[in-house]
Amino acid sequence: MVSITSFLRARKRLITASLIAICAFLLTPSWKEVGLLYFPLWFATSMLLFGSQVFWIGQVLDIGARFIPGQPRRFWLVITAAVLYVFFFFAYRFAPLKMLFTGHIIQAADKSFYRTLIDGIFSIWLVGSFIGFLLVVFFFSADRLMRSAIGAGRQMRTWWGHPAPDSDAAALPSIGRRRLLREMAMAASAAPFGVAAYGLLYGRIHVEITRRRIALIRLPKAFEGFRIAQLSDLHISSFMPVREIRRCVAVTNDLKPDLVALTGDYLSWDPGAQAEVVGALAGLRAPYGVYGCLGNHETITRTEASITRAFSEQGIRILRQERALIRVNEATLNLIGVDDSLEDFRVIQPLVISEMVNILLCHWPPSFEAAVNLGIDLTLAGHTHGGQLSLEFVRRGLSLSRLESSYVSGWYEKSGRQMYVNRGIGTTMIPIRLGARPEITVFELVRRV
Repeated sequence: MVSITSFLRARKRLITASLIAICAFLLTPSWKEVGLLYFPLWFATSMLLFGSQVFWIGQVLDIGARFIPGQPRRFWLVITAAVLYVFFFFAYRFAPLKMLFTGHIIQAADKSFYRTLIDGIFSIWLVGSFIGFLLVVFFFSADRLMRSAIGAGRQMRTWWGHPAPDSDAAALPSIGRRRLLREMAMAASAAPFGVAAYGLLYGRIHVEITRRRIALIRLPKAFEGFRIAQLSDLHISSFMPVREIRRCVAVTNDLKPDLVALTGDYLSWDPGAQAEVVGALAGLRAPYGVYGCLGNHETITRTEASITRAFSEQGIRILRQERALIRVNEATLNLIGVDDSLEDFRVIQPLVISEMVNILLCHWPPSFEAAVNLGIDLTLAGHTHGGQLSLEFVRRGLSLSRLESSYVSGWYEKSGRQMYVNRGIGTTMIPIRLGARPEITVFELVRRV
C-alpha cells in the first residue's frame, strides 16, 4: 500500500494531466461535428477548462490547509471539495455544468431565489476560474521564457569564451523576488472573479441601443428611412425574467420602429415558459407589424409549432419557410423567414423575388453564405450572443463563439449582400456577459446610389 502511494505521489502531475486530457477529450465534439480545423481549438479550450478547476481548487485547498491543524487535513479538504462538486453536478443538477458533459437539458425552470443565487455564484466561479487560469498560464509562460532567454544568453557567452558578468546573474530573480512576483501574479489572476461578478450583476442587463443605416441598391423610394428594430435571443429564464423582457419591449417601442423583427431563441430549456415569453413580447408595437423566425432552442425544446401558434394569437407572425410582403404605398419589400433547423436552403429559393429587396430573418449566422447565393439583400441573424464572453476590444470576433461561427456580431458584407448579427438580449448556459453587451438594434433603410 505504501509503495502504491509513493508511486502515485511521484507521478502526481502526470496522472493529473492525463485525467484532464481524458476529460477534455470526452467533452470535445468529434471532428466530424466541428471540422478538423476547429477540433484542436475545442480540445485546447476543454483542457484549459478542466485544468482551471484543478488549479483553483488546489489553491483553495492550500489556503484551507493553513487553518486546519493535523496531518490528514488536506485529505479531508480534498474529500470535502469532491463532495461539493458531486453535489452541484448530480444532486443539485447545476445545468450549465451538466450541459458541458451531457448536452442540452430540457427541464422545467427552477425560478426560486435559492436556485438562482447558487447558479449565479457557481457561474462566477466557472468564468472567473477559467479566465484567471489563462492569466496564470500567461504569467508562467512569460516567466519561463524570460529565464530561458537569460540562461541561453549566459550559455552562449560561455561558449564564445566570454563568461557572463555578475550583473547577468543578478538578472535572474532571487527566491524572495520570485515569491513576490508569484504572489502578485496570483493576485492579478484572481481579479477575473470580480470581473465575472460584474458581468453577472451588471453586464448581463446593460442593454445597448445600436443604430445603423443599411444602404440597399434596389430599395424603393417609399422605403427610404424605413426603420426596422431587431430583438434576438431572449432566452427567458430566472436570469431573464418576464419583467426584464417587458423592459426591453418598452425600450423598443420608444424607438418608434416601422417594423419589428425577432430572430429566434425565445426559450432557454423550459418548454413551459412559452406563454410567459410570448405574453411579454405581445406588447411590441409597430405600424407594419411584428415578424419573427425560430431559433435552435425552439428546435431543441420541440416547441416550433406551439410557440408559432401562441405568437399568432397575439398578432405576431412567425415566418417558417415563408414570406410576407411589406407594402408602403405602391412599393413592396419581401420579408422571408426560415427555421434554424433548415438544412437545405434551396427550399426557400422560390420565396426570393428577384425584382424586389429581399430581407431574410434567420437565427443561424453561417446561413449568410447560402443567403448570398440566393440573392438575399439583407440577412438579420442572432444566436452567438456576440460571443457573450468576448474580447472584441482586442480583435473583432475574438471569443469562444468563433469556434462555432466566423460571424460573431455586427455587420458583414459579401458580394454586395449584407448581414447583421445581433448580440441578443439574454444569455444561455452561463448568465454572464463580458465584452458583449445585450443589444437592441434599429436599422434605417436608405437607397444606395
